[in-house]
Amino acid sequence: MDYGPAPESQKEAQAWLEQRSRKFGLFIDNEWTSPGETFACYNPADGSQLAELTQASAVDVARAVTAARKALPGWQALGGHGRAKIMYAIARLMQKHARLFAVLETLDNGKTIRETRDADLPLVARHFYYHAGWAQLLDEEFPGHRAVGVVGQIVPWNFPLLMLAWKIAPALAAGNTIVFKPAEFTPLTAMLFAEICQQAGVPAGVVNIVTGDGRTGEAIVGHQGIDKLAFTGSTEVGRIIREATAGTGKKLSLELGGKSPFIVFEDADLDAAVEGLVDSIWFNQGQVCCAGSRLLVQESVQDRFLKKLKARMDNLRLGSPLDKSMDIGALVDPIQKQRIAGLVDSARAEGCEVYQPAGCELPATGSWFPPTLITGASTSAAVAQAEIFGPVLVAMSFRTPAEAVQLANNTVYGLASCVWTENISLALDMAPQIKAGVVWINTANQFDAACGFGGYKESGYGREGGREGMFEYLVPVSEDARPAAPSFKKPAKPDTEFTPSADPFAVDRTAKLYIGGKQARPDGAYSRAIHGADGKFLGEVGEGNRKDIRNAVEAAHKATGWTKATAHNRAQVLYYIAENLAARGAEFAERIAAQTGSKNAEKEVQASIERLFYWAAWADKYDGLAHQPPMHGITVALNEAIGVIGIVCPNENPLLGFISLVAPAIAVGNRVVAVPSEAYPLSATDLYQVFDTSDLPGGVVNIVTGSADELARTLASHFDVDAIWRHDGSAAGCAEVEKLSAGSLKRTWTGGAKGRDWFSTAQAGGRVVLAHASQVKNIWIPYGV
Repeated sequence: MDYGPAPESQKEAQAWLEQRSRKFGLFIDNEWTSPGETFACYNPADGSQLAELTQASAVDVARAVTAARKALPGWQALGGHGRAKIMYAIARLMQKHARLFAVLETLDNGKTIRETRDADLPLVARHFYYHAGWAQLLDEEFPGHRAVGVVGQIVPWNFPLLMLAWKIAPALAAGNTIVFKPAEFTPLTAMLFAEICQQAGVPAGVVNIVTGDGRTGEAIVGHQGIDKLAFTGSTEVGRIIREATAGTGKKLSLELGGKSPFIVFEDADLDAAVEGLVDSIWFNQGQVCCAGSRLLVQESVQDRFLKKLKARMDNLRLGSPLDKSMDIGALVDPIQKQRIAGLVDSARAEGCEVYQPAGCELPATGSWFPPTLITGASTSAAVAQAEIFGPVLVAMSFRTPAEAVQLANNTVYGLASCVWTENISLALDMAPQIKAGVVWINTANQFDAACGFGGYKESGYGREGGREGMFEYLVPVSEDARPAAPSFKKPAKPDTEFTPSADPFAVDRTAKLYIGGKQARPDGAYSRAIHGADGKFLGEVGEGNRKDIRNAVEAAHKATGWTKATAHNRAQVLYYIAENLAARGAEFAERIAAQTGSKNAEKEVQASIERLFYWAAWADKYDGLAHQPPMHGITVALNEAIGVIGIVCPNENPLLGFISLVAPAIAVGNRVVAVPSEAYPLSATDLYQVFDTSDLPGGVVNIVTGSADELARTLASHFDVDAIWRHDGSAAGCAEVEKLSAGSLKRTWTGGAKGRDWFSTAQAGGRVVLAHASQVKNIWIPYGV
């Protein structure tokens, strides 16, 4: 017995296109422009032209931004309930027209109607319902925050409508207005959504939709009137956007590529794992950023599992996406087909075994590629490292859980992963060790609006969905009150007469670097003199260089025990540091006064002690969340340490500023390479003995003195630094850090040309700072199945 044809009618979708003469303008300020320069979009299944779309110019984008800016006060004045009602109307209309959306999406994208109808559209409606709730609760649940402003959003072609919902729903709920660009390959459901906005009563200018190729996206990215950019797409383009936005002050979230591991242990339900793998890699023809494209199977069951997998592949049905009995549809474009074929050919040339079902016949027209399994690839092979973005699975084996973790993390990406085992203890032990933003246990490709989604490493930063996704579209109001960065001048009359003591036994007053829990001489063997506010010579500090940073980063990576330590243990150490600092409070106050000329040095020391207590208190209270998505199970959102953070500290309040940045970072388990105040570094170097007597493990805090610009440049370029913070008031320096961070797409937190009131926890404390020091991992745990 075989499946009979079960075609979905495309009559209504084609009629909708005909009613609009198969030609679309831009949707700006709630009106359609006349079509200008156009480009065509095609049905990937047969190559037929569906419609013509307008190529938006920089002038068009500027008009859209102007409309969004003009609409912003009115949209915010509606209040949470007013926005919630409109978003609820959008959700209801999406459900009402779900079949039209599903068919149009299948025609435009090539994915099967089963996926658009049963997966994409229900999730789209869910996002608008869920975020209508956040709009209603905004003032209560996000106190002290405001909307970012005008948001530019750019989405890819693999989930055109779902990505639209992921982006637009939270932005609207937070009170922002939007300039949205769909992918040029798949713009049609965005055109239909524009009509939904009109029907739902979205005010003019709140949602603007512009179509076009990369030139349109470039115009959005470069427009000065955009306050935040949200981009989903390739890692390469993500890097370009990060560089382009450096120093502009634009808030940025990036959801980029992936090379997700699908790990199968010997005790797993192998049949269930095979079905999960089918959903993971051949869903949407593998054109999924979180596709389980790397199969890691335990060696003892490898042969048995691959045999089952090949048998399942032989039964996959490939054909017309509108046929409800099909498993695999068409690739989005011939260019994508050529790229996939090239990578598979490279695997053959390297001697890999390539398995494709013998009975899988490809249609004569359109863009098609058969389900493919590659074995025998080395871990460094192109197919094992590159994001193929197609129906291609690369399989390799492992022997132990430790080896599985090593293989899983052997990638520049960190978007998602799957763990299959009947041993829940093993699964929950594996999940925190895998460097990925999402871990599915005994399931795959689960999504929900309440559960955040986003990656680690070169898979980007920021989250979409859940509470954490809302913060991407909000700004703390305390940021509006930040002062201008104070300027610093060298002492008017430095003590140039200073010469070393003639006493050969005089104590050398050169403060060394602090690396791996030990004082270390600078690699370059140079030092710089530090003079007080009155010009008096106070001492010398080492002139750190690139090699010193390298040594400090290596020491930080060795201190992984700190990340694995309990939050209670980390809190105790912070309390000890505060206690030992208090014992030497007068000494530290005297040092601050000598360096800065401050008349309130005792106040700064006391504030520093209190700040250590503050972050010690937070250390064991910054808990995650347990979500209850619409599945038989839970999703646990863990706040995880980022890893190694480079911190360039402020010049103002040299002790308090240092502690206000370093303490929260280590409180949640990070290790730090800190560059203290360039002008007043002795307040940080005096902490060496405090750390040594406070049970702080070596390598958790490393201090390298010297030029803030030079050391920040090295930290931002270092591929083993996971994030960099810079708060020394240098606008040019912050812009450079952001630009250099694009190399490894590390997270950044920079102060720009503004200072910060370090005495205020509103500006230097709370969950806002902790969010910069952590990343959310969502672990999906089904039960009873």
